[in-house]
Amino acid sequence: MTKKLSFLSLLLCAAAVVVLLVEVRVTEAVTCSPTELSPCISAITSSAPPSATCCSKLREQRPCLCGYLKNPNLSQYVNSPNARRVATACGVPTPTC
Repeated sequence: MTKKLSFLSLLLCAAAVVVLLVEVRVTEAVTCSPTELSPCISAITSSAPPSATCCSKLREQRPCLCGYLKNPNLSQYVNSPNARRVATACGVPTPTC
């Protein structure tokens, strides 16, 4: 009986840790910084395919794309045909803002 109780306690503690880790991960905020997309510059300014790093950064910055589109200094780059091609290649949908 003691072994079952110890196992159950251990299982409950492990479940609590998993729940806490998931909660922490959900609450992490993305820092919107267009410079985070610098790995995508060569793909956006040429016909080169995006790198894995570019796609990773683009997915990371996805919550920020509407803000970039609304910024007159950035919208011409974010909304360009090459930027859309890169986003499509990375599997990042064009935001509807």
